[in-house]
Amino acid sequence: QVQLVESGGGLVQAGGSLRLSCAASGRTFSMYAMGWFRQAPGKEREFVAAIWWSGASTYYADSVKGRFTISRDNAKNTAYLQMNSLKPEDTAVYYCAAQSYRGSSYVAVPQKYDYWGQGTQVTISS
Repeated sequence: QVQLVESGGGLVQAGGSLRLSCAASGRTFSMYAMGWFRQAPGKEREFVAAIWWSGASTYYADSVKGRFTISRDNAKNTAYLQMNSLKPEDTAVYYCAAQSYRGSSYVAVPQKYDYWGQGTQVTISS
C-alpha cells in the first residue's frame, strides 16, 4: 500500500504560481511513476503531468507544457508540481497518483494508476 497526501493548493491570481507537493508513505516510493491529474467541476479527470520512477523522463499535457514542471525527490518520498503562469482554466482539484507500471504507455491513463491522494483545490482568479 502507498498513501499519498497532496498539499500546496490555494487561491492565486492569474499569472501567479503555486507548488503542489505529494508526500508518499508506505511501500518504496521510488518504485512508482508519479502522475498529477486534475478535475474541474462537471468535467472528467484529466492528465496534467507524470514522471518516471527514476525521474529520467517527464510527460505533460499540451495545456500545461512550458508552464508546469513535475519533479520528485525519492530521498524525501515526495513529488512536486511547480505551476507558473497560472490561468483561470487551471482551476480544479489536483490529485497525485502512483503507478507501478514500468513504461510510458499509460502515464496519461488514470485507470492505470494504483494509488491516489485525496486532492488539493487550486483556484485561479482572473
